Amino acid sequence: MTMTALYPADGGPALTTEQGRRIRAQVAELVPLIRQHALEGERLGAIPEPTLAALTQAGVFKLTTPVEFGGYALGIRDVVDVVSEVGRADGAAGWMAFVAGGTRNLLPFPAQAVEEVFAEHDDWVGPIAAGASIFSTRVGEARRVEGGFMVKGTWHFGSGCKHAGWVSVGVEIKEAGSMPRRGMVLLKRGQYEVLDDWHVMGMRGTCSNSVTAREEVFVPAHRFLDMADLGPRMDALRGKYQGVAYRMDMRGLMLVTHLTVMSVVHGMARGALECFIEQAQRLQPFNLPYATVADMPSAQMVAAKADAMISAAQAMIHRYAEAVDRAAIDGISMPAETEAQMTMHTVYGAKLCDDAVGMIQLCLGSSTARDSNPIQRFVRDIRVANLHGATRVDPLSEIHGRHLLGRPPFGMFAGGLPDVATPKDAKGPLPR
Repeated sequence: MTMTALYPADGGPALTTEQGRRIRAQVAELVPLIRQHALEGERLGAIPEPTLAALTQAGVFKLTTPVEFGGYALGIRDVVDVVSEVGRADGAAGWMAFVAGGTRNLLPFPAQAVEEVFAEHDDWVGPIAAGASIFSTRVGEARRVEGGFMVKGTWHFGSGCKHAGWVSVGVEIKEAGSMPRRGMVLLKRGQYEVLDDWHVMGMRGTCSNSVTAREEVFVPAHRFLDMADLGPRMDALRGKYQGVAYRMDMRGLMLVTHLTVMSVVHGMARGALECFIEQAQRLQPFNLPYATVADMPSAQMVAAKADAMISAAQAMIHRYAEAVDRAAIDGISMPAETEAQMTMHTVYGAKLCDDAVGMIQLCLGSSTARDSNPIQRFVRDIRVANLHGATRVDPLSEIHGRHLLGRPPFGMFAGGLPDVATPKDAKGPLPR
C-alpha cells in the first residue's frame, strides 16, 4: 500500500470535527492559565490542580474515550490539534493529554475490568489511568493463584501516575513446564507506591515516576491481559465502539500514539516561537545598535527559519494524521513500510522543532536562562521528549531505511517496541 493510495494528492476535506475544534478553542483560552502554573508544576513534579481541573473541564482527557463511556472518540486529526494546543502552553501538560489517550489501551482487557475503570471516569480530574514498563525488557513478576495473580515489582516511567486512579504495568509469568510469558495487569490506586525518583532535566511536571508494589498484591483474573492477545484484542475494537477512534487496526492505533507524542513536541515549538516573537519586541540587544531584538536582521532570519521548520513539522503531522483517519474510515490496514515511513518523517519533524527552539534561545540570549522564562522550559522539555525511545531519529532511520533498500525488517513494531508474543511452546491458556 503506497502513501498515494492512503493519502490522495488533493487530500480531501480536513478530518476535523466541530467537537474537536470546540475543545481546541477552549484550550487556546486556557494557555495563559496553564503557563502561569507551569513553573509550579516543575517544582511539584506534577500538573498543578488549576491546570488539571481546567483541562478536565475542557474535555482534554476524554478525547479518545469511547462515546459509550462519556468520551468523544475523536480521530487523530482532531487529537493532534488539541494536544498541540496544550503543548503550546506547557509541554508537561501536553504530555498529560497524550497520557490520557492511553485509556484506549485498557479496552482490550475483559469487560469487567473496563467497566471498573470507566465507572470512575466521569468525575475523575486528570487522566484516569497511567502505564509503566509495559513493553520494557524488565517488568514485574506475576504468580498465578486461585482467582487471579499475586503481583510485585517496580515499573518505571509511569507518566501521570500521581494523577491516575489506575496503572497498567507489565509482568512476566513463570510456570513449571512452560516458557516465561508476558502479560499486562491493572493495579488500582492503593496497590502501588509512587517513588520519588523523577529528577530530570525536562518534562519534570509529567510525574513520570516509577511505581512499585514491594510486597505481593492480589490482581483478579479479569484485570490481567496476556500480551499475546493484545494485538488481536486491539484489532477486535474496530467497530465495537462509536467514532473514528475505534475504526483503526492495531498498527493504526500505534501510529495514533506516535502522532500524539509528535503533536506535543510541535506544540512546544509553537509556544517557544510565540514567546520569542513577544520578547523580541521589548528586549534590547546587548552589543548591537538596534532599538529591539525584533529590529535585528539576524533575529528576523531566526524567526522566519524557525517558523518554516515548525510549519514543516506541522504539515507532516497533519498529513499523516489525515492518512491514519482516512485509512480507518475506509477500512484499510496500515502496512509495516507505511508505519516506518510515517514515524521516520514525523520524528524528523520533531528534530526540526528541537533545532528551531535552540535557534530561538541562542538568538535571545541569557534572558532565556531564567526559570521564569517559558523558553528555557520549552528547550529542556523538547529535548527530553525527543530522547524517548520511540521518537529518536537514528533508530527510526535504520528501520525506515531497511524498507527503502529492500532489506528484511526487524521483528519490531511501532518504532521499536519489542515483540512480546507468547512463545509457540507456551502451555495452557491464561484466564481471560
